[in-house]
Amino acid sequence: MAKLRHVAMVVEDIEKTAQFYERSFEMKRVRQTDTAIGLSDGVVSLVIIHPSNVNMKDDERRGLHHIGFQIDDMEEISKTVEANGAVYSGVILQSGRAPTTERKYRDPNGQVFDLTSAQYAKDIWHVAVET
Repeated sequence: MAKLRHVAMVVEDIEKTAQFYERSFEMKRVRQTDTAIGLSDGVVSLVIIHPSNVNMKDDERRGLHHIGFQIDDMEEISKTVEANGAVYSGVILQSGRAPTTERKYRDPNGQVFDLTSAQYAKDIWHVAVET
């Protein structure tokens, strides 16, 4: 079963945005690069991405960017979403172990979503993982 565990937004001021969510909702900073900050409440992660991030090349969208689902079986769920009209659109650049741990798709409306293995969600997003 898939579980929503990840939301990403693209903003110009990632530090100010991260501080807002940390101070307002007590989210914890779990990772940071020059162009992205990852926060978590222990269940769902919020990734705040700067437009200069390598994964934003030629992508002008701002605000809500994509959602991510933690899944049990990458191959099985990939086949299911594709059979239901999703289009594979690549892996997360610089994520290390992709495409076995994380893949990007577009739903029939063009909305981007990720499929992510439980281990990757635990290690990278710092969210609770049911086994």
